[in-house]
Amino acid sequence: LAASVYMLTVKFPADEKYSLTQQIRRSALSICANLAEGTTRTSPKDQAHFTTISYSSMMELLNHLIIASDLGYINDEELNKMKVQIQPISVKLSKLKQSQLSKLSGLKTIFLMIFSWSLFQPLQPLNF
Repeated sequence: LAASVYMLTVKFPADEKYSLTQQIRRSALSICANLAEGTTRTSPKDQAHFTTISYSSMMELLNHLIIASDLGYINDEELNKMKVQIQPISVKLSKLKQSQLSKLSGLKTIFLMIFSWSLFQPLQPLNF
C-alpha cells in the first residue's frame, strides 16, 4: 500500500509537496510502522492500541485520497484502486484487534479464576 501511495503521489503538483503529498505519504507509512511497533509489545492491550493507531492512519489516508480526488490530483479510477487496496487491510486490522482483545479477555478470566481460588485457600504460616 505504501509503495502504491508513493507512486500515486509522484504526479501531485509541486506546491503540494510539503502539504497534502506529505500527509498522504506519512499516513501510509504510519499504517505499517504502527503495526510493526505493536508486534514488539508483549501485552495484548498494547498490541491492540497500536493496531488501532494503524487503523486510524488508514482512515486518515483514505480521507486524504478523497480530498486529492476532489482537488483533481487523482482521478476516480485511481481513487477506486486505492480503495480496493485499503478495504481488505481494514478488515484484517479489525480482525487483528478483535483477536488481540480476546487474548486480553482470556488473561483477565484466568487471573480472576486464580484470584478467586486463592481467596478460599488457607493461609500458610511463613517459615523463616
